[in-house]
Amino acid sequence: MKNLIKTLALATVGLLMSVSCSGGSATKSNKAMNSKGKVLIVFFSHAGENYSVGNVKVGNTKLVADEIRRVTGGDEFEIVAEKNYDMPYDALTKLAKEETEKREKPAFKGGVKNIDQYDTIFIGGPIWWGTYPRVMFTFFSKYNLNGKTIIPFSTHEGSGLGSVVSDLKSIYPKANFKEAFSIYGHETRKDSSKVDKWLKRLNF
Repeated sequence: MKNLIKTLALATVGLLMSVSCSGGSATKSNKAMNSKGKVLIVFFSHAGENYSVGNVKVGNTKLVADEIRRVTGGDEFEIVAEKNYDMPYDALTKLAKEETEKREKPAFKGGVKNIDQYDTIFIGGPIWWGTYPRVMFTFFSKYNLNGKTIIPFSTHEGSGLGSVVSDLKSIYPKANFKEAFSIYGHETRKDSSKVDKWLKRLNF
């Protein structure tokens, strides 16, 4: 009888210790998961004829945005222009140049509901004439992201990040900026390892 009582007592202590430890781990995990708050990925991506990758159904930037969503569990908002950009590459280049020189702000479809709920916002797009496509600046003029954490990214075929970081800092001087990322468009279609390494550096 004494041995039975002793065995039951030890088992109870072990169970309590197990519950206590697992509870601590869960709390730590939740804190890590919530440390960056709710994530939103805002992006513009161009399907159709693209330099280097040819005519594609899914744009290069969307591939990056989708990988960010997979890793972070964030929400996506794709900026879709009301204007039709489905045209040959040379014609698109000419149009992009005109929009940039005139500082146009083309309209886009839909919107983000309750953007205040998001703490961390990834912003991405291709580089058109040194910066993001002008339709993205229409989005920036509509939403105040000051006070939020902004993480810029871009796809390109030689332009890198262009001036997107300085442009965003000019628009949102009170935002908290984290490491920006750029990747060649043709690389997005091979694998996502570079995207994953960048997100790991950001502790996602």
